[in-house]
Amino acid sequence: MSAVVVRPVPGPSRPYRFPSFERITLPNGLELIIAPVKRLPLVTIRFVLDVGARQEPRNAAGLASLTASALAEGTERLDAGALAEEFELLGGSLSTYATWDATHARTTVLSSRLEPALSLLSEVVRLPAFATREVERLKEERLAELLELKTEPRGLADERFASFLYRPTSRLRIQEGGSERTVGQLSVDDCRAWHTAQFAPSATALVIAGDVDVDHVVSLTSDGLADWRSPSTAVPGVDDGPDREYSSVRLLDRPGAPQSELRLGHVGLRRNHPDYFDVVVMNAILGGVFNSRINMNLRERHAFTYGAFSAFEWRRDAGPFLVSTAVATPVTAQAIREVLTELARMQSAPPTDDELTLSTSYLDGVFPIRFETTDAIAGALASLRVLRLENNFYDTYREKVRSVTAQSVVLAAQQHIHLDRMQVLAVGDRAHVEPMLSELSLGPTSIVGDDDE
Repeated sequence: MSAVVVRPVPGPSRPYRFPSFERITLPNGLELIIAPVKRLPLVTIRFVLDVGARQEPRNAAGLASLTASALAEGTERLDAGALAEEFELLGGSLSTYATWDATHARTTVLSSRLEPALSLLSEVVRLPAFATREVERLKEERLAELLELKTEPRGLADERFASFLYRPTSRLRIQEGGSERTVGQLSVDDCRAWHTAQFAPSATALVIAGDVDVDHVVSLTSDGLADWRSPSTAVPGVDDGPDREYSSVRLLDRPGAPQSELRLGHVGLRRNHPDYFDVVVMNAILGGVFNSRINMNLRERHAFTYGAFSAFEWRRDAGPFLVSTAVATPVTAQAIREVLTELARMQSAPPTDDELTLSTSYLDGVFPIRFETTDAIAGALASLRVLRLENNFYDTYREKVRSVTAQSVVLAAQQHIHLDRMQVLAVGDRAHVEPMLSELSLGPTSIVGDDDE
């Protein structure tokens, strides 16, 4: 007779403290954020510039991403191949990209290679070549990506849904990397002008995390970056208000599609909102973890889908709140109703002790795992700068998560989930889906195209 195996009980959370760091501003306005982490002889170097898609002119959407990508395609001294070889000789690689809020350039090398790696990365940021051939190739790659997106319902639904949320004149209405129209008209001169106007030390943080000494880093940067004195341009305001204050339904036709990609949501919150922690825990219970209410309803109870989730996209401006899933065409309307039911229940039914404990324990437990490498630590420090977070944010994170209560979760849902202005997008077979959508009483169904702006 086999013995009964008793599942072990999880122990208490181990204490965790985010690596200590220092913030120092050089005379030219560049901020140093230095975290000595001596576990391994590695160092991550990351330039973070307050230059993101959010501040582009609307008719030049995609310029920040194109410029950031072009940084890796050569400098005034090195062409693309030679630049890549220089990083390989240092034992590292180069990554450059832009988000809604910032432009990043980073590499990780042995700490003994700090000085040449910092010099080379500085060259990438300050002296890019913007070779016409390379910029045109990057443009064509983006345009090909947009063309491919039209054939992939999941990605298309994500991109199109966000474009419906904001006012027609808002930059946030066009996807982060730009549209076919805006990317197609960008030029090498646009990249050069954007770089000249936006890339300035006063708009930059240099994050260095790893096996380093603070004084040594300050000495290196004071010598190597002291002559960087480009002027900075004032950051324009961003319109992140909603396009509609009422619910509406949109349908993107995919004739013959066996399933519908569904997105429901509205404009969410800015990252600096004081209810951040209550909303994070609320969303985990709603649709942020596998055992969340939405996933258990649509996947386990009704077998509508392989998975359903919800998320708030956190940015300096108000990013989207959305629920995302894909269901078989015949149950499109039923799935939408069940999502709306769970959203309403979130506002009226406090989480059980098990729900609250599961979500807070998950957020608490995985938190330290996120910072096991120098690159992850540098990325976290970059977020402090980009999102304007307090220096002690990571040290107090777990405590604040654990302090969220069932009552504050319900209040967060009541205040920040807006059932009366829910936007719904279905990407599916119009012939079958449109009649179902008309039964939802969420307003008339609008038929939209692949790339309406």
